[in-house]
Amino acid sequence: MSPSFPTLEDPNTLASPTLIVCPARIAANIERMIRIAGDPKRLRPHVKTHKMSEVVAMQMERGIEKFKCATLAELRMLIDAEAKDILVAMQPVGPALNGLVRLAADRPDCRIATLVDNEGTLRALEAAAGRKTMNRLGAYLDINNGMNRTGIAPGEAALQLYKSLCESSLIAARGLHIYDGHIRDKNPDERLARSRRDFESVDSLVRDIESLDLAIPNFVIGGSPSFPIHVSRSVDLSPGTTLLWDFGYGEAFSDLPFEYAAALFTRVISKPAPGLLCFDLGHKAVAAEMPTPRVRIIGLDDATFVSHSEEHLVVDTARADSIEVGDSFFAIPRHICPTVALHNKAATLRKGRIDGYWSIAARDRILD
Repeated sequence: MSPSFPTLEDPNTLASPTLIVCPARIAANIERMIRIAGDPKRLRPHVKTHKMSEVVAMQMERGIEKFKCATLAELRMLIDAEAKDILVAMQPVGPALNGLVRLAADRPDCRIATLVDNEGTLRALEAAAGRKTMNRLGAYLDINNGMNRTGIAPGEAALQLYKSLCESSLIAARGLHIYDGHIRDKNPDERLARSRRDFESVDSLVRDIESLDLAIPNFVIGGSPSFPIHVSRSVDLSPGTTLLWDFGYGEAFSDLPFEYAAALFTRVISKPAPGLLCFDLGHKAVAAEMPTPRVRIIGLDDATFVSHSEEHLVVDTARADSIEVGDSFFAIPRHICPTVALHNKAATLRKGRIDGYWSIAARDRILD
């Protein structure tokens, strides 16, 4: 099915390329997240997709109290938005250790935790925290149950590392973090079966931890494709892309009920040859790490990618003769998360008009 997006009544007033978000659709996606979770307090949404404090505020207004992030800039955005419970789901190394501790020390009223998956990082985190007077920084044990990106595999080493975390006098053990982003089966029944199978090793680790009389205060589990599966568990659920959605997830997980709340506004800037259109939608406007097509251009369902470079996207379409240089279109990215990070602001589309701009506040890498 062709993607859709609300109409912009006067496109001539908007520069291109521009990232556009639709707050009404974001609000609807938040409601869908809550409906799936059953209670807003069960959600710990990731902010990596949108990186906008306004979206955080919308979630907090609906009773979502906990959040997940990956970078210190995202952490600072969440702190500034007055979030009270934040997990930095990226194991800190190098200067990030002191940066994390500094931000946490500046806001002792905020419950902040991070991840560890090895003894060395735990000791480094203790050393950094020991230099600050603050509420105890927390840490989750990061578990690798099949994705093979970060984390420690369930087993004896994980058990001993969690024991060390529980024994720490400087870092508070907050529980287990399990991100199963490798589970991407399009068929929901197959996705469910694989999720349960890959979680068996986690269940075994939990039994081993409990046999040592160690507490597991909390679990943070899943991402956008799998969080509905984990609703049956007593855990924090961590969707992220669900807030804005993209056609990569939309086509892969058609059973999930989310709608496109972000799009790229683009114009035809040249017609270099018969059948070809060139848009101002290059690598610097839409994430280029994914296979082509990297966008679905609304109204050009037959468009095929010809070339993609820094500032230009060339497509072939049978409609080229009916389209003029300067004509504008909406395009839905395949991968919205890194696409958002390419823009410093997002235009807000309400009732057919652009009524303002939201800053992509957490796109920075180096903090002041």
